[in-house]
Amino acid sequence: MIKIDGIRLGLDEGVDSLENKVIKLLSAKPYSVKLYKKAVDARKKNDVHFVCSVLVNIENEGKYVQKIKNAHIFNTEEFVYPTVSKNLSYRPVVIGTGPAGSFAALCLAKAGAKPIIIERGKMVDDRKRDTDVFFGGGNLNSNSNVQFGEGGAGTFSDGKLNTGTNSPYMRKILSEYVRFGANENILTDAKPHIGTDVLINVAKNMRAEIERLGGTYLFEHQLTDVEIKNGKITGITAGEKIDTPYVILAIGHSARDTFSMLFEKGIKMIQKPFSVGVRIEHPQELISKAQFGKMHNHPNLPPADYKFGDKCYTFCMCPGGYVVAAASEEKSIVTNGMSFSERDGENANSALLVNVDNRDFGENLFDGMNFQRMIEKKAYEMTGSYSAPCHTVGDFLKGFSSTKLGSVKPTYRPGVVPSDMRKLFSKRICDNIAEGITNIDKKLKGFAYSDAVLTAPETRSSSPVRMVRDADTFQSVSAKGLYPCGEGAGYAGGIMSAAADGIRCAVKLIEEINKGE
Repeated sequence: MIKIDGIRLGLDEGVDSLENKVIKLLSAKPYSVKLYKKAVDARKKNDVHFVCSVLVNIENEGKYVQKIKNAHIFNTEEFVYPTVSKNLSYRPVVIGTGPAGSFAALCLAKAGAKPIIIERGKMVDDRKRDTDVFFGGGNLNSNSNVQFGEGGAGTFSDGKLNTGTNSPYMRKILSEYVRFGANENILTDAKPHIGTDVLINVAKNMRAEIERLGGTYLFEHQLTDVEIKNGKITGITAGEKIDTPYVILAIGHSARDTFSMLFEKGIKMIQKPFSVGVRIEHPQELISKAQFGKMHNHPNLPPADYKFGDKCYTFCMCPGGYVVAAASEEKSIVTNGMSFSERDGENANSALLVNVDNRDFGENLFDGMNFQRMIEKKAYEMTGSYSAPCHTVGDFLKGFSSTKLGSVKPTYRPGVVPSDMRKLFSKRICDNIAEGITNIDKKLKGFAYSDAVLTAPETRSSSPVRMVRDADTFQSVSAKGLYPCGEGAGYAGGIMSAAADGIRCAVKLIEEINKGE
């Protein structure tokens, strides 16, 4: 099989025309041509088109690899789940049902290990009901919200599956998402996404498969203790005591009480940098026009996105999306972004983030976590409710406090209060955000649109700590058999990298099992 990159496809051309393009390029008819990836090329606004990579099955592959500039031999082998080679007298435990925990549990279940999966939050349907109540102005459930519950924080996001992580597990993860209900186009889109509305069903279908394979879920069970003897994990307590020599710890980046408990039990952690900032909202049409020019309304083009990086960088950009209330502690405000599968909302939003480290918050282990908490509680104090402080871009850049909003209607529920971001963040953070907006506007016309809205704070982009694990075995350096995993442990930065780390930890665990109990 050979892979050919850079094949141009017009906006009105169907994928079925790729075969003729390949035949013309090769001057030969292959056995098959299959779309591998498809991306929008909008570098020239008067020539927006798709660019595709295809997999071609043809004789004498080497001949064509030499002939075609963008062709190379492609390995089509996919990851195969390992198996447990012995009968177990115990069951491994997975803590957390986000992407890391879910894929770790799936891998263990496929191996025949019949994992027990612990989740402090609720099943996803019940969780959605709780978040809807909170978005509507009702009470916050501190264990069932945008951060906690089946599917993890990624369920209430755009479900973006693009990643820079180079892992042999990526194709398998995408295939599994399709098997559990995601649209097949995530296999070929260069920037795949699922959407919160679909992710909810994906989470349920994944759970059903793990249960079919012998896994057991314990919802509304919070990890409160780990038992360690002679440097080895021997059990956990989560509503009930479970004896086990193997635990995958995929608790997510917001389980602050669990971080504290683990530290008290002697689990080694280190402080790590993270980022804080705001969500910026523009009309989606403004972004699409800026990116696609006169073709922005073409029915075959998706709502446009963007990505920029400097002292202030964009993160988790949600075309046609919504800014959501992501608090997990009472009298605190946290924002995040999400989209539904169709990405058909009126606004586009993205995080605008600035890196922070111990120079901003101190050198003790939990100083970063407390820095997040301080900002979140200060935001609540600014508005006196779960309504988030917001600021128009025009007022922010001029150094004025906002007293009213313009044409852009904020999507954050339960509501917003015009405020002054400079009273929430340090001067350095605010200056970097302002400089970032101005610099991005030079590349993306209209980004500094005066009516665009900044909603704050975004503080949970990544974990403020890293649980130290052995580089070879992935086990905690403090407790053999304990596998810190995913975003909460400091080893991932999105759905795909977290899912890959979940599989990676499960594979290492199975290797340990097969070596001998």
